Amino acid sequence: MGTPDKAPALSFRARTGWLAHVLKAATQQHHRELESVFRPHIPNDAVVFDVGAHAGQFSKLFARMAPQGQVFAFEPSAYARSVLEPALRWNRLRNVEIVPTGLSDAEGVSVLSTPIKSKGAMGFGLAHLGDDGGQRAVAEQTVALTTLDGFAAGRGLQRLDFIKADVEGWEAHVLRGAGRMLQTCRPALFLEVVEASLSRAGATPDEIWARLAPLGYHALKAPEFEPVSAFAGPGDYLFLI
Repeated sequence: MGTPDKAPALSFRARTGWLAHVLKAATQQHHRELESVFRPHIPNDAVVFDVGAHAGQFSKLFARMAPQGQVFAFEPSAYARSVLEPALRWNRLRNVEIVPTGLSDAEGVSVLSTPIKSKGAMGFGLAHLGDDGGQRAVAEQTVALTTLDGFAAGRGLQRLDFIKADVEGWEAHVLRGAGRMLQTCRPALFLEVVEASLSRAGATPDEIWARLAPLGYHALKAPEFEPVSAFAGPGDYLFLI
């Protein structure tokens, strides 16, 4: 399939949209309401994986929660990284490392599809691996993939406190490649689980529960974080042991 590509060339309108994305990413902080929920699982020296880092809103939150720790921001999209990098510099967050690869169940390469909005802006929050179905205009980028276990082994990581994964349906693939670290480190997980997105990637919500439950995980669904025993509709789920 080839080697990873650079970001696609941007039209004038898309460049204007890029500037707006950078300003928003640099100056705003989303998800503050989740800090109290995450705090028991993210100590000051935590190791956190932000899988699908996008514009860095979660990476910034994690970096400030764990000032003596390390955040690995996995983001294969060159466009997203062009927003993420200046946002982190602006906020002087030196404990975040941007990792320009996607996480999956095997090493290799794949095609990342980023929707192009009707006015030409990049819908990079919906960039995804897997079949797009050809229903809308997209910009395609060949991206590198590795596994969570492989990355951790390569870095010699013996600790992992928290994983956030919002990868538009690729979450099951991420978990398939994370068996060793899930068993040995038992991190908390904050996962987006959307049946339609998982289906596009050849997975189901049931697979996520079937993979995590035998390891002792139980789920709480956001935003109320009420316990659920199985998939209870699209949304974000916190998995704890």
